[in-house]
Amino acid sequence: DPSLSLGDFIKVSPDRPNASILTLITTLIAVDTMDETTVEFEGNKLTSSTGNPTEVALLAFAHSLGEDCQDLRDSTRGRSLKGTLAEFLVEGKQIEFSSARKMMSWAIPKVEGGYRIYCKGASEVVLARCTHQLTGSTAELDDEARQRILGVGEAYNRRGMRTLVLAYRDLPEGVDFDAKSANILNADGTEALEVETNLTFAGLVGIEDPLRPEVQGAIKQCYEAGIDVRLVTGDSPNTAVSIAYQAGILKDFHFLDGSDEKIAANLKPNVLMEGKVFRRKVYKIDDDGEKEFDQTAFDKIWPHLRVLARSSPDDKLTLAHGLNQSTLYTDKNACQKLKAEDQITVFPDRQVVAMTGDGTNDAPALKRADIGFAMGIAGTQIAKDAADIILLDDNFASIVTAAKWGRNVYASIQKFLQFQLTVNIAAVITALVGSFAFAKSPLAAIQMLWVNLIMDSLASLALASEPPTDELLRRNPVNRSKSIVTVRMWANMLGQAAYQLTIIMFLLF
Repeated sequence: DPSLSLGDFIKVSPDRPNASILTLITTLIAVDTMDETTVEFEGNKLTSSTGNPTEVALLAFAHSLGEDCQDLRDSTRGRSLKGTLAEFLVEGKQIEFSSARKMMSWAIPKVEGGYRIYCKGASEVVLARCTHQLTGSTAELDDEARQRILGVGEAYNRRGMRTLVLAYRDLPEGVDFDAKSANILNADGTEALEVETNLTFAGLVGIEDPLRPEVQGAIKQCYEAGIDVRLVTGDSPNTAVSIAYQAGILKDFHFLDGSDEKIAANLKPNVLMEGKVFRRKVYKIDDDGEKEFDQTAFDKIWPHLRVLARSSPDDKLTLAHGLNQSTLYTDKNACQKLKAEDQITVFPDRQVVAMTGDGTNDAPALKRADIGFAMGIAGTQIAKDAADIILLDDNFASIVTAAKWGRNVYASIQKFLQFQLTVNIAAVITALVGSFAFAKSPLAAIQMLWVNLIMDSLASLALASEPPTDELLRRNPVNRSKSIVTVRMWANMLGQAAYQLTIIMFLLF
């Protein structure tokens, strides 16, 4: 029933968890979310929110279960920032989210001693670290239960949902929060923290972030304008494929012939890659054992690549760097082969890269790209400082608006040059011919000033202040090496100047 919130549905479900489990889940959400993430409600309606959208969804879920997460935070020792409990804040241990770990944790002291650490993160990462599950009581998480959870998560992913696993663990007094695990590794290959292993599975959450209605149209306009859109996300492959297909980044021809389901397994080679596979293919190990970027391998991948899933901020930097350095366009045979076999057109000049980002770790990629777009609402200050353009509404459609205005500025400069040079060609030739024929210029100094300062200025302002139109987005992008004064402009200028000179010469002679 769409009129029911998830919390209301759980309350009336015959299979609902008991009250202690629901309390544990809401406490986990309240504790293991950032202070910067806030929600405001009028009754059961969410009226405003700030911070991470994923955490906003979790806080809204907790509210629908009848809990106020801010009250839970304020009443939890080691987490509260208010009242008498604030002096015990240092007893809590926060382990911030990192792309290497793909999870976030917060440990709070227990009344009887020791700590309880609450964790949330990428479903496959956190679930792999769970050894027990919460089913009214704590029980061992066997392979059958693990596969059942993975199956539910996979179903959520195919519907375009981002899946998170919520988990916890009770820790003894004096535990070392910096100790590393000898057996479990993070997503980037580094050793995992020992306190974030041997967890108890508390729940799997599927969060849908529906596309804004204008996104599909904006992406279609991008393709018409010659702007190629790629999705770089930390989501799982199937979630990324679902979102990309809905947005129009992936088309039917990107999938294998005869495949019905739009899932990652049915995509053609190199259309989708996971971050770890991408890194393994575009980096090679040199003689000194150091990683070295392989531009040749990158150039074989990027024309096909449409979705990069389970990526890290470093992958965005690698993508921006590789596209900037690519000289694939100079290999005419390779470009013709891509066009004939895969209907892929390579821009005949160095790639112009625009990158979006909102996190602190995105700053290097935003700097490396030709144009960096930072989110004005969800973006961090460091990301905004590194970007060239800040999207005040965090809306992809605003990128299309920026492209339209950029092309309008270029077109306005061309109009100004065409008008100004036409007048100057006619004026200079008239002055030269008059000087040779009459030993005196037909145009006095005050007349030249009048033409340049009064007539030209007003006309140039009119040409330079025209608003952009959608027709600009249907033009092909302009090559970096192409002159701003085109052949057509020269023809217009010389033709108009010849017409003006013909009339002037007739009047003179």
